[in-house]
Amino acid sequence: MEQVNYWNVVDELAEVLTQVNIPYQFIGSAALRIQGVGLPPENKMEILFQWDLLENTYELFKKHNPTEIQKSASEARFSFVFKSLEVTFMCYFNTTIKTDPYRIPVKLKGKEIWCRSLYSYEYSYKLEFVKPIRKFLGSKQQEMSTDNETAWNQNNYLALLNRYGNPTDIVEKIKENPKWRLHPFYKYMSDINGKSVVHLMGSNGIKGIAMALLGGDVTVVDFSKENERFAMELAEAANVSLNYVVEDVLRVQDKLPGESADIILMELGVLHYFIDLTPLASVISKLLKAGGTFILHEFHPVSTKLITSAGKKHKVTGNYFDLSIKEGNVAFTKHMPTEEQSSLTKVYQRQWTLGEIITSFAREGLYVEILEEEPNHKLHDIGLPKTFTMVARKR
Repeated sequence: MEQVNYWNVVDELAEVLTQVNIPYQFIGSAALRIQGVGLPPENKMEILFQWDLLENTYELFKKHNPTEIQKSASEARFSFVFKSLEVTFMCYFNTTIKTDPYRIPVKLKGKEIWCRSLYSYEYSYKLEFVKPIRKFLGSKQQEMSTDNETAWNQNNYLALLNRYGNPTDIVEKIKENPKWRLHPFYKYMSDINGKSVVHLMGSNGIKGIAMALLGGDVTVVDFSKENERFAMELAEAANVSLNYVVEDVLRVQDKLPGESADIILMELGVLHYFIDLTPLASVISKLLKAGGTFILHEFHPVSTKLITSAGKKHKVTGNYFDLSIKEGNVAFTKHMPTEEQSSLTKVYQRQWTLGEIITSFAREGLYVEILEEEPNHKLHDIGLPKTFTMVARKR
């Protein structure tokens, strides 16, 4: 009964505010509960509203006998009891609700409810929220990983053959210049001869083979068996040793010894498969030797989240601070026959800002030494960032 009452209050208050066009967002524990985070039942909630509508908002709920408005130099608030719940309305002066990057809509009973994203509490240091948020994101990550794993194990081997051709022919091209296959981040690897290198989400093994040819003791981790098949054919053709572990990277610690890697590499189109970067950063930190190096080469968020390009024309069509999880096509779709593309399982992705990426890895004891933003080299894309390389070292 308490839960029914709680959600009815959320629904009714949101409806009242929406009807009179007062921008708002549920915050704190109420926001987390609306997003599905499991928290103990409680009889209170907080709502943030647009500051210059303070008097209007107060009058709107006057019939519920609210407390007097309490003001400080930076905020104002008032409270009242509604259906046995203590509701607190508050506002921050000179702050616009609608431009808050962490304000997100959540569907509840078919309606759009505005609340503060759980990701904002990554930076709030409200420790009572951290554990339940981690548990919630871990559960969602498991669901996403299962779907993504299914997508990457359907006809991927055929797509690799269509894209790259015969493994023997590919190996001959890799041998011509293995360092080129590792551009532009090879300069941060130095001499990898004899070093233990782990390529997380290493896909088809092409870069793994290049590193093995340069003398690295290479392990590739990926959950696609079809990628493994292709990679091992490359290794046989190249006559090099390649350890390929078919596993979700978040569970790979069970199969690889801790503090055993000199270098860990991740590159191009990998971070968006995670809805929480902290568990990934933790795995990397535990696999690296003291003083070991983590190299991340990724697409720049400006190119993936913000700008849409068509030839020489570029438009800002996205939201750099978008926190949503999106459904998309698995990367190898375009290399499949047209008639088979529509039947492929979709993947789920969360795109990150540079700030979120750096913060997540730094918090797990990885000292960020370099962040190199790399330009797009197409003539009509000059001036736009395309990729970036982050180099971090375990303390």
